[in-house]
Amino acid sequence: MPTSKHWADSYVEKTVTAQAAIAKICSGQRVFIGSGCGEPQELVRALTSRADHFSGLEILRLLTEETISFAAIADRTKDASLNIRSIYLGSTRSEAIAKHKRFITPMNMSDIPSLFNTRKLPLNVALIQVSPPDDFGWMSLGISVDVTLAAARSADFVIAQVNPRMPRIMGQSFLHVNYVDMFVEHEEALLSVPYKNLSSEPEQLIGKHIARVIEDGSTLQIGLDAASQATLQALSNKNDLGVHSQFLTDDIMHLYARGNITNRRKGYNDGKMVASMAVGSEHLYEFLNDNPAIDFHPSDYVNDPFVISRHNRMVSLNVAHTIDLTGQMAAEATAATRFAGISGIPDFVRGARRSPGGKSILMIRSTSIGSDGVLKSNIVPHILEDVVVVPRGDVHFVASEYGMVNLFGKSLQERVIAMISIAHPEFREELFAASKERGLIGSERSLGEAVKAIYPVKLEEVIDLEGERITIRPSKPVDERRIQEHYYNLPREDVLSRFFCQKSHFTRADVEARSQTDYVNALSLVAVTGEFGFGKIVGVAESMRIKGSNMAEVAFSVSEELQGKGVGKLFLRKLAEAGRESGLAGLMAFTSPGNQGMIRLFQTLPYKVRKKLEDGDLLLSCRFDELADQGKNT
Repeated sequence: MPTSKHWADSYVEKTVTAQAAIAKICSGQRVFIGSGCGEPQELVRALTSRADHFSGLEILRLLTEETISFAAIADRTKDASLNIRSIYLGSTRSEAIAKHKRFITPMNMSDIPSLFNTRKLPLNVALIQVSPPDDFGWMSLGISVDVTLAAARSADFVIAQVNPRMPRIMGQSFLHVNYVDMFVEHEEALLSVPYKNLSSEPEQLIGKHIARVIEDGSTLQIGLDAASQATLQALSNKNDLGVHSQFLTDDIMHLYARGNITNRRKGYNDGKMVASMAVGSEHLYEFLNDNPAIDFHPSDYVNDPFVISRHNRMVSLNVAHTIDLTGQMAAEATAATRFAGISGIPDFVRGARRSPGGKSILMIRSTSIGSDGVLKSNIVPHILEDVVVVPRGDVHFVASEYGMVNLFGKSLQERVIAMISIAHPEFREELFAASKERGLIGSERSLGEAVKAIYPVKLEEVIDLEGERITIRPSKPVDERRIQEHYYNLPREDVLSRFFCQKSHFTRADVEARSQTDYVNALSLVAVTGEFGFGKIVGVAESMRIKGSNMAEVAFSVSEELQGKGVGKLFLRKLAEAGRESGLAGLMAFTSPGNQGMIRLFQTLPYKVRKKLEDGDLLLSCRFDELADQGKNT
């Protein structure tokens, strides 16, 4: 409590040894321990050394990488000396977590401070770590503000380890000397996570998929995992990014140092990186110290969905351990990223979705090695044992190394097709069969050639056509309905030109052959305008290898409003490039003799074009080993 003494005199009088401070703790009390890398290690050592002197002591902490295991003491004393309450929302597959899951209290990070402040869960003692007081008696909680500030303000008795190595971080991170009951001065290295590049090829592919939909000026929330690290590394060509995140990491520091992060276009807290906890190396902690570009706030602010939603183009990036075919997501802390289990994920998922231009993106590696040493799919028919951290209704973008899909507004059948398309090819048939058994997909459906296909992301290209952004990319199984809509919207004369008959019905079989290809023997490209996952298909180009030949037949259809603007030329060039790479000898197309547009289109290729009449149709063909003579075709 505040006193009338000068703060400096009060500080000196209240400074004691760790053993003397811990001796003030009594059996039956509830003790909060500062979270994350801000754990007051000297106080924890003193507390555990006296563990056998207590009975009924309750330790409350976030799930972290324990320097000393309270769980082991609880096991040894059969919970008699102390009990544990771990704040955690996630799966308990990890052996270390599963063994002690009885201690878990599932909560969202944004709700925890109010649990303390309202005394619904009263704290008798708070053990925290702070920087030395400044000239006015204020100490910073440094790298661990999150729920620690609320605990320090609401606990009956506060013991602070004063560590000169704790960085002084701006924002709502300060506690005055007069509000602390005892001080223990002890200098030691803070808990840190030395920087390592953990991302392998799958994570790097995930990062590249995600980078394509993150715009300049976006505000980012980033989880802790190799996929998050790879995504940040893939953003090195973005401009004016902002940060509003539960964690700050070394990779965020590196993007800031390179100028990718400026925080100028956040729309809220402009110019500031805002977070509540830092997890990283000593270099990161040095970067944070007295840095006016960084503000730390408690979790009930940083994780508040309303605050999150006020940012421009808010993008939440989080890693899933498991996702089922309908979109339910499970998260898990691992030995490498124990902090990932402290879940602010639902808060950021919901806040980002309500932000102007915001996106919620979940990252998942398609496979992992099970406890039995066997490869298993992380995309599963149904989540049974894991804890669902994000329900299917909140899941939007999902990215694996095999692509990215948008589940928002999709039926269960459409979600199943989308999720299977980004699953590992070895498990797609198994997942497809399981979805049929569960009635999630029609019994007449098949995956066709897409069952083993690897999406060729390198064929994607974004063009600006008279001010409109158009994405040219290979088709995906999720495009089925939109391809169907494209054909139905074609003028009658374009339908006749494309299909050589006046078709009035475009069945599932018609579009499945174009949306579920193997990208080698059959390749369809689509031109898409609009938002990812909801765009309109305005053009379809197809290439089909002819049986018994090393040639492929190509065909096109382009919406009326885009005809004559170069879309067909771009389609044909990409089909030719893909064909050459897959070993084709050349391309051919049937058209009417009077279709001058198709003839001119073929003649834009750098190959010799041959024309031949067959049964009243004109056959155009070219071989990749026959270049056009001085740029002219015959």
